Amino acid sequence: MRPSGRSLDQLRDITIETGVSKYAEGSCLIKFGDTHVLCTATVEDKVPGWMRNSGKGWITAEYGMLPRATDSRMQREATRGGQSGRTQEIQRLIGRSIRAVTDLKAMGEMQMRLDCDVIQADGGTRTASITGAYIAAHIAFQGVRRLGMIKEIPFTHAVAAISCGLYKGTPVLDLDYAEDSNAGADANFVLAGNGGLVEVQATAEDVPFERDAFDQMLDLARKGCDELFAKQRAALGL
Repeated sequence: MRPSGRSLDQLRDITIETGVSKYAEGSCLIKFGDTHVLCTATVEDKVPGWMRNSGKGWITAEYGMLPRATDSRMQREATRGGQSGRTQEIQRLIGRSIRAVTDLKAMGEMQMRLDCDVIQADGGTRTASITGAYIAAHIAFQGVRRLGMIKEIPFTHAVAAISCGLYKGTPVLDLDYAEDSNAGADANFVLAGNGGLVEVQATAEDVPFERDAFDQMLDLARKGCDELFAKQRAALGL
């Protein structure tokens, strides 16, 4: 039934390559099928002015798509005069998702900036970005710990994200663009490693959908994120 031939609960091929950026404190190239995102983490020994003397750290994120990430060239946002509302919404989601599983006090007064750059897009760029940003941040924290700046990596849980949707009325996991562009409903689930919900975004694209369909999508998301958590652990050598 699915254009890709995948089963209803099957993820795309997921690959994660770490250490792809020579200069970043943490980096990975994460691929959800044909969606490819470069995630890098930068550590700064300071916090925003409004957090000075708070004893806490801060994590923020930026997101962008390269001009030929899609089938036709997109104009760079910088040449259009600023970021789109979509870009701002996604980068705030990435930052919230990583902060939700971080003990900011255990960071001390340092800031981490996460950059998620979409090299190629085929649906699910925000979910791939969140899943990869966690890996880049974890690697950066490992380096900071080796330098003695923190005692422990300040993550309370892992975090990963996956999309689900109603394709031809049936709940499916990890939508690619062919499915996403024709879905009756589209949902993004951000889950913590302990099974807790970090954030859920769900939208009916055609007509309202029933609670049972949502519950099925949530079950699919839990299964998908469990697989992503295993991929993260393997990439980090945990």
